[in-house]
Amino acid sequence: MKYVFLVITILLTFNSFAQNSITFIVKDESNGPLTGANIIIEGTLVGTISDENGFAWFHDIPDGKTVFVISFIGYESKKITLVFPKDNNKTIDIELEEGEELEEVIVAATRSSRTIQDIPTRVEAITGEELGEKAAMNSSNIGMLLSETTGVQMQQTSLSSGNLNIRIQGLDGRYTQILKDGFPLYGGFAGGLSIMQIPPLDLKQVELIKGSNSTLYGGGAIAGLVNLVSITPEEKPGLSLMFNQTSALGSTGNFFYAQKFNKTGITIYGSANNQVPFDKDNDGFSNMAKSNTFNLNPKIYFYPNPNTEILFGIGSTFDTRTGGDMEVIKGNTNHEHAFSEKNKSERYSTQFKFQNLTDMRSIIVKNSISYFNRELNIPDYQFAGNQLSGFSEILYTRHNKESVDWQFGANHYFEQFKEGNSDVDLKRDYIHNTLGVFVQNTTDFKSKFTLEGGLRTDYNFDYGAFILPRAALLYKATEKLTTRIGGAMGYKLPTIFTEDAEKLYFRNILPVSDRQMNPERSIGGNFDVNYKTVLFNELTLSINQLFYVTHLKDALILRENNVDNYYFFENADGGILSSGFETNAKLTYTNFKLYINYAFINTRLQYDNINKQKPLTPKHNAGLVLMYETEEKWSVGYELYYTGTQFDEQFVKKTDYWIMGFMVMRHFKRLTAFINFENFTNTIQTNYEPLVLPPNNSPTFRDIWAPTDGFVFNGGIRINLLQD
Repeated sequence: MKYVFLVITILLTFNSFAQNSITFIVKDESNGPLTGANIIIEGTLVGTISDENGFAWFHDIPDGKTVFVISFIGYESKKITLVFPKDNNKTIDIELEEGEELEEVIVAATRSSRTIQDIPTRVEAITGEELGEKAAMNSSNIGMLLSETTGVQMQQTSLSSGNLNIRIQGLDGRYTQILKDGFPLYGGFAGGLSIMQIPPLDLKQVELIKGSNSTLYGGGAIAGLVNLVSITPEEKPGLSLMFNQTSALGSTGNFFYAQKFNKTGITIYGSANNQVPFDKDNDGFSNMAKSNTFNLNPKIYFYPNPNTEILFGIGSTFDTRTGGDMEVIKGNTNHEHAFSEKNKSERYSTQFKFQNLTDMRSIIVKNSISYFNRELNIPDYQFAGNQLSGFSEILYTRHNKESVDWQFGANHYFEQFKEGNSDVDLKRDYIHNTLGVFVQNTTDFKSKFTLEGGLRTDYNFDYGAFILPRAALLYKATEKLTTRIGGAMGYKLPTIFTEDAEKLYFRNILPVSDRQMNPERSIGGNFDVNYKTVLFNELTLSINQLFYVTHLKDALILRENNVDNYYFFENADGGILSSGFETNAKLTYTNFKLYINYAFINTRLQYDNINKQKPLTPKHNAGLVLMYETEEKWSVGYELYYTGTQFDEQFVKKTDYWIMGFMVMRHFKRLTAFINFENFTNTIQTNYEPLVLPPNNSPTFRDIWAPTDGFVFNGGIRINLLQD
């Protein structure tokens, strides 16, 4: 009996140490409830999440001092120390103040100054810690950063050079417009190798708008646009250094310096990447080209008064890469070992921006000039050329009321390509001159509806006028549920710079004639639902469901003349219809975040009586990312991606495959160390079929539909100096 009494006494003793409770009410500065705020006990994994009314509860808290950490995205974190049993059964009001992070989700690509939650156009933004984690996985270029976004595919067009094209919702890379701070620097010939030459370390955020959106920035944004937003100087100086080394013997170094003085500011970004030739599958041909890439981008800012900013920037990129037969790359050329692909390119650009901002209106004037030169050499053939392009724009924005915004603008695009080699009898030079005017209005109706409408008229000197309307509606049904619906038109001027032409090294391809070719045109729309709630008072759940459709008319198709052995372009006799849906879900519990995504991409070729799925476009793609993060200490992530079956250019079915990755980052005060195991299951296309077909001295290459580099891990450090 005494043992029973002893057990009961012990249980009652433990219970006396764990019978305290506390209630929190988390609010913002306007006294509104914050749904989904995280509250954890410092130094533990014990935590909960505020419900739709901002309430959160803790039970079974032991006696003594306990520190609670309250945080919410876009708000400054707050710590509160309570002592139990003194504070037992209390209700504590917590008011969180808006923090600097909220500024990071102000969208630049839509030409408005609204946050991502308050704009009718559907925008996906990669910001903050997520951007830093993606940059650590691959600090040499933005390829991986974009490829892990739902509905986005990085299509490799060359095994020898590693060239990548971005595909959004199943449409070729030429239909996506890539911007840097709103400047279109990567179109036409200059789009070649661009993904491989844009490093991510100077970026504040990356914005993606999917679907036809030429109304915003003119021709080219049929599949969507990507806007890369740079870091701007602040009062506190910042200096970051990053060093990254891969198991494939690739080395990358980056530095970024920024500081704002009284009337001036400066940012300087530089990077260097060196990759030795790497033959992962030991077939005698490189899976990674020998390459050297250098980037330098200084910018200077002037602030004549508190409302005015003037920017001058210069960008430069130098890139050389050689791939192909490993013996040839090493300099051992003979009859058996003869093939290599050599690319040498230079990229220069200038940026100028003047902006004057007040509470009621803003004026922004932009200009950029870019020059791109590339030489491509394979045995017995050379393709070379240069592109000079310019962009000028004036934008006037008027805020009539808190609920009404107007934008009026005009711009001029200039693009000139000159072919420089003598291997072709008929040069493929062209000049595109386009003038455009546009107007856009965003209006809030009461508290639930926001309507955005726009109209652009472009006039191209060769192809005539294009009238491009767009509209989008945001409906905030409740604090938990919002919906968006929108539609727009787009167009693309024809050039020889397509994925199919790149695979042929632009060899034996006839020029595009403006008298015989029609511009490609599109119309598309999307509808999405976003829902956020709290489950079991512990989990936050957010789901975004997107449905989309884009119809492309007069698609530019590359044909082969088998008699005379040359290629020519013509408009397809039918359309391309891309439709599908994307599902994104996020679960958050204390320090854990689980991301789940799925994309169904149904891109049908409706010409030549084909009516089949577009080659190299898997219908089914899914991903899962599990992250564990502690404030300023650890970031640990596991990734799992699935790519469904697809067809090559001959409509031969290819198998599905899985890819896994694992990353660990340790954060110190001024240093972050990281290691990343990418594709550690070693999924590689040569596990299913050879990539290179004989003879070796004049090989042919299969279409690339799976990873070509297999398992590669990398590690490095990032050092943050000068900042507090």
